[in-house]
Amino acid sequence: MLSPELHPWIALAVVATVFLVLQLRRSVPIDLLFLGGVLVVALAGILTPAQALAGFSNPAVLAIGGLLALTAGLKKCGILDWIGQKLLGNAETESSALWRLALALVSSSAFLLNTAVVAMMAPVVTKWCRHHRISPSRLLMPVSYFAILGGVCTLIGTSTTLVINAQLYEVQESGEGFPGVEPLSLFELGAVGLPCAIVGGLFVVLVGPRLLPNRTDLVHQLDDRRREYMVEVRVQFSCKLIGRTIKDAGLRNLPGLFLIEIDRGGEVITPVSPAEVLQAEDRLVFAGVVETIVDLEKIPGLIPTADDTYVNDPQTRRARHLTEVVLSRTSPLIRSTLREANFRERYNAAVVAVHRNGERITSKIGDIKLRSGDTLLLQTNVDFEARWRNSPDFYLVSSVADSEPLSHEKLPIASWIFIGMLGWLVLGSFFGNGQSWSSPAIVILAAVAGFLVTRCMSMNDARRAIDIQLLLTIACAIGLGAALQYSGAAQMVADTVVRSVGENPWLLLIVVYVMTALLTEMITNTAVAALMFPIALNVALSAEVSPRPFIIAISLAASLAFITPIGYQTNLMVMGPGGYRPADFLKLGLPLSVLVGSTAVLLIPLVWPFQ
Repeated sequence: MLSPELHPWIALAVVATVFLVLQLRRSVPIDLLFLGGVLVVALAGILTPAQALAGFSNPAVLAIGGLLALTAGLKKCGILDWIGQKLLGNAETESSALWRLALALVSSSAFLLNTAVVAMMAPVVTKWCRHHRISPSRLLMPVSYFAILGGVCTLIGTSTTLVINAQLYEVQESGEGFPGVEPLSLFELGAVGLPCAIVGGLFVVLVGPRLLPNRTDLVHQLDDRRREYMVEVRVQFSCKLIGRTIKDAGLRNLPGLFLIEIDRGGEVITPVSPAEVLQAEDRLVFAGVVETIVDLEKIPGLIPTADDTYVNDPQTRRARHLTEVVLSRTSPLIRSTLREANFRERYNAAVVAVHRNGERITSKIGDIKLRSGDTLLLQTNVDFEARWRNSPDFYLVSSVADSEPLSHEKLPIASWIFIGMLGWLVLGSFFGNGQSWSSPAIVILAAVAGFLVTRCMSMNDARRAIDIQLLLTIACAIGLGAALQYSGAAQMVADTVVRSVGENPWLLLIVVYVMTALLTEMITNTAVAALMFPIALNVALSAEVSPRPFIIAISLAASLAFITPIGYQTNLMVMGPGGYRPADFLKLGLPLSVLVGSTAVLLIPLVWPFQ
């Protein structure tokens, strides 16, 4: 067993090694690296096995996993897609889109994990950019920044605050009696987080367009990827769009989709006016890209009519999804019409839309004579691709991403469960007094259970939504943070900071904030929050001031990462689709970080005094 005098140095060496390896070897999985670090401090005797593995049962880890599953359920029921489409529905300019995104994303990210919000909004924004011939590089970085800013307005907006709150619970339950370490309430962080979000949001909207890149080549790439399908849909009697104009129904603003004509009882209406009112049994003929056809198919009450065997029952449709196939020269479907193809009998599939390269099809979709090279969009069972991938009937068989039908009939239930969860969290933050029923992890997991019991989502949906790498990294980072605390390394670092800076609490707050912000830009937010918590706590105790301002400082600094793409998950999520380079984040993110950080450091002591 190693001497206890060596424990602080071993803990610091392990943490430093993790940081250095992450900077020098980007290919190393971050979760594996943190797991290795926890194993080293456990083998060195710094932590007991129970202490080393305590992060895996930490309420923050469970709460974050629950929020990921909950957001997947909201998307499955169509709530998030509906919000996304309404948000940019009639925005025509880049400026108006920015304002809409700022208001919507900051507010929604306060109550949903910002990573999930960006995952939902990035495709919507990309489609809007395609439709308006605007480069996605003009909007996707602001999408990430708005989501980050909104995340610091409440306790559940970002995983960082959940991690710190769980550690506050542990300190409180340890009975050590530190003042100012009570768990955060739901809206407490918003006292400073909301002003930071307002200041940062205004900066991105007003100054951001001058600093954002304009990757015009991305516009051409989006245009080159367009594969225009011909699709005909029928308006069912149950459709909620009946009685609304084409414009009000949003059918003119779906990116990459053009309404060619309406067949109303044999009368063909073309061109279609935006003021045309939809009626039951109307047949709408569209030309559009596959991504928009997927969106169109998710609108309740609109069903493709190319194949009478199309499944429109919500329960049955959830077992089916969309697949693209290209007809080969030897396909038995060549020279037959879609009505004659008998897809159901031959392939257990239904035709949704048809694409013919370089040619706009003008005949009725059911009367099209198929040719070699035609691409068909099909509604299929999940095993279709495996069964027909090597068939001589098709050159190519591929599944369409994100084409599973939404559970629109569950939307009211899902909405009420989510609203109930928010109400429960609010009541718990004011009247819970640390009781188990008010724990955010318990509340969130109860909401997930509600989604599962009411079948708003399946267990498989919940499992797929949970990011194992993220949860493993957080759990292991909590273990390394515990090693810094139990070994005495956190106290040693805190004493060094106080000796170097002095006992001026303002200067100490600035140092802790800047240190946390810089480490976050190099590593990742949740890991840095777990590691900096014991250091911030000990800095406050060494200076004999309240720990509360320092806890709030690391909560904000570890959440507001704008300078590098690796500082926050949402930055990485938009980097590829936006065609960004690391220097692009530095150009806009650096002044934004300075502005938001200055706002935070000025306001924190006013809300949470040092004494």
